[in-house]
Formats: sequence, C-alpha cells, structure tokens
Amino acid sequence: MNPDKKIIIDDLLERVNGSPFLLVIEYTGMTVPQFSELRTRLSANGAECHVAKNTYMKKALAEAGLPDTGDQLVGQTAFVTGAEDVAAAAKVLKTFEKEFKKPAIKLGILDGAILDEAQVKAIAELPSREVMLATLLGVINAPASKLVRTLNEPASSLARVLQAKFNPEG
Repeated sequence: MNPDKKIIIDDLLERVNGSPFLLVIEYTGMTVPQFSELRTRLSANGAECHVAKNTYMKKALAEAGLPDTGDQLVGQTAFVTGAEDVAAAAKVLKTFEKEFKKPAIKLGILDGAILDEAQVKAIAELPSREVMLATLLGVINAPASKLVRTLNEPASSLARVLQAKFNPEG
C-alpha cells in the first residue's frame, strides 16, 4: 500500500477509535460556505466533520472492527465524529438539513451498531446529555427526599403541637 494512503487511513482509524459514534452524510450540492457553516456548528457541539475517500473509510472501519456499511458509502460523503454527545451532533445535522435541504444523513454507527437515517434523526430528538443527567439525578434523589420528609414529619408535628399549646397567639 502506498505510504500516503496508509497515513490517511491511520488518521481516519484514529478518529473512528477516538469517537463513540460516526455519522455519515452526503454533501452533494453543498456550497463551500454552507459546508464551512456546518463544520462551525458541529465544532460548537464538540463534533468534527471530515471528508475522505469512501474506500479509505471502509478500510479504517474494518481495521477498527466496526460493522461493514455495505454499499452505503458511495457518492460525496463526509464523516462526523465527536468526543461525547451523539445527540448534539445529530441535532446539528437535522437542523442544518431542515434549513438548507442538505446534507442528507445516510447512516450512523453507535456502539458497534449501524443506524439508519430514521434512527439517527430519532437520536437528534433526544434531550442533551446534561438534561438527561439532570433528569436521572432527579429520579435518583426523589426517593431519598421523600424518606427525609417522612422521617422529619413526627418531629415537625410534635413541634407544631407544642407551639400551639405554649404559644396560642401563633
């Protein structure tokens, strides 16, 4: 293999291995300013968009042990990776597609499973990671809060009775 190709494939492999997700988009018909705007929006949400030859990406995916995408890596495709939140990146792509009618979401790979366009768009509907963690924390804390209120109630009731008995004016 040509050493230059190996360098490119190794770089793609590093990006794929360093990201918990991979989203594939078709950017046919996008202008350079639109593509630049998409990259800016993705960057603001901790994701990156890269263009690479489909054959190179197929080799990188195979080396990473990820599932074969079959014949879906055709045409002008770009690859979105990120450090954390797949929902934020998917949301950016979905919003951008609504605004500009481009790029088309082709597929995604999350936790070793291939996602189709509908599944990627469903992920875009999820709340952000921070909101989900806050909700989870609230669910976890609710029983403890109820327990504390229940344990405090007899003492509070006694205090109210004593106050009523010894301080009738209120």
